[in-house]
Amino acid sequence: MRQTVVLVVCALFAAPPAVRADGGRSATVAVARPVHTYSIVARDSVTGEIGVAVQSHWFSVGTVVSWAEAGVGAVATQSLAEVSYGPLGLELMRAGKTASQALTSLLAGDPQREVRQVAMVDAKGNVAVHTGSRCIAEAGHTRGKQYSVQANLMEKDTVWDAMAHAYERTQGDLAQRLLAALDAAQAEGGDIRGKQSAAILIVSGTSTGRPWADRVVDLRVDDSPEPLGELRRLVDVHRAYEHMNEGDARLAESDVDGAMSEYAAAAQMLPNNVEVKYWAAITMITAGREKEAMPYFREVFAKNRNWLEVTRRLPASGLLPEDPGLIEKILGAAPMKKR
Repeated sequence: MRQTVVLVVCALFAAPPAVRADGGRSATVAVARPVHTYSIVARDSVTGEIGVAVQSHWFSVGTVVSWAEAGVGAVATQSLAEVSYGPLGLELMRAGKTASQALTSLLAGDPQREVRQVAMVDAKGNVAVHTGSRCIAEAGHTRGKQYSVQANLMEKDTVWDAMAHAYERTQGDLAQRLLAALDAAQAEGGDIRGKQSAAILIVSGTSTGRPWADRVVDLRVDDSPEPLGELRRLVDVHRAYEHMNEGDARLAESDVDGAMSEYAAAAQMLPNNVEVKYWAAITMITAGREKEAMPYFREVFAKNRNWLEVTRRLPASGLLPEDPGLIEKILGAAPMKKR
């Protein structure tokens, strides 16, 4: 097994294949991407969640820099980025290598290692980071307990220390702490070229064998004048939808009051999102909570009458009972049209 891994690594850098976002390789030769940026990889010691977050003046930075797999680890590959450090780093850690062993193996086979900046954290919290001597100044990194922050082409050489300080001082879950590190980097001057895109990727600490279920947060802002602000907004939207999902789960367990509390939290977080309120109302009324559902229906129909037609279509799909009286009662919540 060890010999196979070494041969793969050597072959990679002798004639590196392009790596798609799904980890597959094309037949064309990979081109290093000038993704000068700041990023953080980290493992939450309480939940075991593993994540990576990044911002850059480069289009769609998340498709290049950020890689993570539940129960395995996370990778950030940047500077003159060799994208394959991401999937191959995960492959080596999945095979039992520590973050340090995985990174050392990849660097050993890379003749361009001095223009790379790469950080890895494995599922046990081991951290490895490399800033090549030819990365564009200001460039550097700070490694802490179960995390690493790294940056290159920054306005100041204080960016990575500011990120580390913010990550360690911030209270909350892993997403909040990763975002705090990015915000701290920007407050310190950030990328000398400016801002364009950002991403955050968090996976579970252990794998269920279902990658789609193990992805805790997976959000990207590919092109924006304020990518960090937009990324934080998307994280808030994500949290609201998680309340919706939790509400559905509680309802499935016949915890109606718990479900109602979760739906109310989602609606409060997204007061202008009528879809969240509509589906919450649908779930409520199918659970026999008509009194709580009708105000939601009234608000939704007042803002967009297309939801009336959606309601008429739901019985055929099994999402509402084939009960004409119930359907008419729901539709009756719509305000009268103005003449």
